[in-house]
Amino acid sequence: MALVFSVQAHGQELYILNEPASSVPKGVWGLRVFSQNYKEYSTTRSLHALRVMYGATPKLSLMATASISNHHDRKLPKDLINHTHVGNQTNYYTAAIKRGVHYPYQFNGIYLFAKYRFITRDDKNKHFRMAAYADWSNVGVAHDEAEPNLMDDTGGYGFGIISTWLKNRFAASLTTGFIKPGSYSEMQRDITGGPDLPTKIQYGNAIKYNLSFGYRLYPKKYEGYEQVNWNLYIELIGKTYDAATVVQNGTEITARTSALKKGSYMEIYPGIQRIINSNTRIEFCYGFELIGYSYVHFTPLWTIGIQRYFYQVRGTK
Repeated sequence: MALVFSVQAHGQELYILNEPASSVPKGVWGLRVFSQNYKEYSTTRSLHALRVMYGATPKLSLMATASISNHHDRKLPKDLINHTHVGNQTNYYTAAIKRGVHYPYQFNGIYLFAKYRFITRDDKNKHFRMAAYADWSNVGVAHDEAEPNLMDDTGGYGFGIISTWLKNRFAASLTTGFIKPGSYSEMQRDITGGPDLPTKIQYGNAIKYNLSFGYRLYPKKYEGYEQVNWNLYIELIGKTYDAATVVQNGTEITARTSALKKGSYMEIYPGIQRIINSNTRIEFCYGFELIGYSYVHFTPLWTIGIQRYFYQVRGTK
């Protein structure tokens, strides 16, 4: 079975946070459950997600993800325009938004992802592959930062390129992409003190640049599909985004909060993964700030996931 061979030979490119350029084999279904968590003072913020994967053709992979989280309140803060909001856990002060307060768990929406592999250069114990991807989200929660995230913060769409290189037990992959987020609207307090007015946040466009490295720790040589596979990863997650635009009753408002201004950061995520019977992944990674910081979440941020492919094993040929 092609998938058995792929997981055995190329497990070190099944990254925890990023997709490689390789495809899910045609006709194969997969299921992934994962959770992302971080501590915000005394409160734990969590996202729990379910992802379904399918190999539509030998080169086209499709994914759909549904998620819930306690990242947002049901409405924007009452003084969204004028509150002071500088930084995250490193340097943070606010007169209105309190970090660490309780937010209810809410259904975020559906996130769709499609990946098409258009370059394949395979050789013995090495390969180079490139894929184009497009993603879309209908998320519509009360997100009060400029930074877009199609998984659980903003609706919108994106596209980009994935390049993956593998040799022997080492693999590297670079993902570059563009995010065009949607907007969020609700009735918000008039900044002059009058009655509530229609208020819209148009989130900032973003460019992401993610670099992943994987190393197959064990086994050094495969003897059968039932062998346990251990992989080590280091993934760099970077993003640069524009400022958000706030429009109240048709008039653009200048917001004081730094969370609605443009920004840039990079984080680093070491991780470990165990593959069982060539079809089941159990993995964990733990992330920290490297350059700058995100207003969307605190660090450290940890992710745990379980993924399973469903197919009949007919050998490794």
